[in-house]
Amino acid sequence: MICMRQKYGLAVAILVLIATLMVPTPPELSTAGHRMLAVLLFSVIVWMSESVSYPVSASIIMTLMAFLLGTAPNMNNPDKMLGTSGALKLALSGFSSTALALVGAALFIAAAMMKTGLDKRIALFVLSKIGARTNRILAGVILVGFILSFFVPSTTARVSCMVPIVMGIISAFGVPLKSRFSAVMMIAIAQADSIWNVGIKTAAAQNMVALGFIEKQLGTTISWLDWFIAAAPFAVIMSVVLYFLLLKLVPPEMKEIPGGQETVARALRELGPMTASEKKLMALSVILLFLWSTEKVLHSFDTSTTTLAAVTLMMLPGIGIMDWKEAQNRIGWGTLVMFGVGISLGSAILSTKAATWIAHVIVDGFSLYTMSAVAIIGVMSLFLILIHLGFASATALSSAMIPIIISVLQGASEHAPLNVVGMTMILQYVMCFGFILPVNAPQNMVAFSTETFEARTFVKTGIPLTIIAFGVIMLMSVTYWSWLGII
Repeated sequence: MICMRQKYGLAVAILVLIATLMVPTPPELSTAGHRMLAVLLFSVIVWMSESVSYPVSASIIMTLMAFLLGTAPNMNNPDKMLGTSGALKLALSGFSSTALALVGAALFIAAAMMKTGLDKRIALFVLSKIGARTNRILAGVILVGFILSFFVPSTTARVSCMVPIVMGIISAFGVPLKSRFSAVMMIAIAQADSIWNVGIKTAAAQNMVALGFIEKQLGTTISWLDWFIAAAPFAVIMSVVLYFLLLKLVPPEMKEIPGGQETVARALRELGPMTASEKKLMALSVILLFLWSTEKVLHSFDTSTTTLAAVTLMMLPGIGIMDWKEAQNRIGWGTLVMFGVGISLGSAILSTKAATWIAHVIVDGFSLYTMSAVAIIGVMSLFLILIHLGFASATALSSAMIPIIISVLQGASEHAPLNVVGMTMILQYVMCFGFILPVNAPQNMVAFSTETFEARTFVKTGIPLTIIAFGVIMLMSVTYWSWLGII
């Protein structure tokens, strides 16, 4: 049954769009900026309500940008109209981003993992080594999420790999589907992957959104290794917190499952020996991980370029991991379209100065310019956690919020010395906090669709996890990240 927000979301978004356009343009905001503000509000409502699919919303947003900006004065030459052709170029600008290239390449790698079954083999191998005690299985599920984050650059793909494995374990063990054991394992799959979206730069598309804006607006890049050094300690701490929190709040009915280890070992044996394609993909993945982690240390090749090179090798005749027909059926092209338009939207918000205007409103409302860097991190983090409750995609959230965050931090840096790049990166970590509601992230919904737990159980674990994560963000801001000089 369609919920009210889905049924009426598009209508509300259109009304808000029209109402915003009818409001007189503030004197400090250009006509183009005013119209982009209207498009942003429309986009946020559509994304929050999920009244249309993300690819369809992307098409609507591009169309609105083309017509509304096309009939507005040119930002650089106010005496002339921008024209729909110029506006459409702006609406399509995100598709030339290096971040989009990386996300597209990541989708191919995830498709290759699913096609060869290498992700499943890695997961079963780890689980086969941990024993049949329920606390060990939980630790193994969290550990698998960590390991797969290095090799499968798609959160949904990682969870989609783990869910059938754990469902098979639940079935083979004869454990009830509605048991606490089933619930804790499924929740752990989703939450662990969200946590490691923070720890690893290439683990999630929303990170690429932030990096794209950082590169374009701030003229700098963050290497894979620099991101890992800054973010991995947070993810490690939160993984440990997740383990103990789940055991405390949703304790499994039994301490050990008879025949558990044998079940996993049997599933691993059924896979048979590694195929040639798996070996090739493993070799490519290890080489790629090496290139990612040594960027700016041993070589100057950026993450997007090395990832595209790996995909090219993977598709070449003779390598034979996957051909085009196999790839195109396994890739969510709508995700790529949504990603490109999200970058275009953010870029237009920045170039029309709409982001600067919104930043001033936020700054005045919270008196941010009088705060310390750590206090700014705290206020902005709470704001992002609250607004994430209405979003079903961290990628959409990052597309809407990161340009505004950059403008806020740039303004604050004029009053006190701040590391704008480092603070933007930290606030991007908070974008990954889809811990509270099943609808806050696609990976949550994949786990929720197994019907092994109720939404209230997810909320029961998600609220304390979010509170602790916020506390760790603040603690690391005054210690580790200050020592690294990124605040």
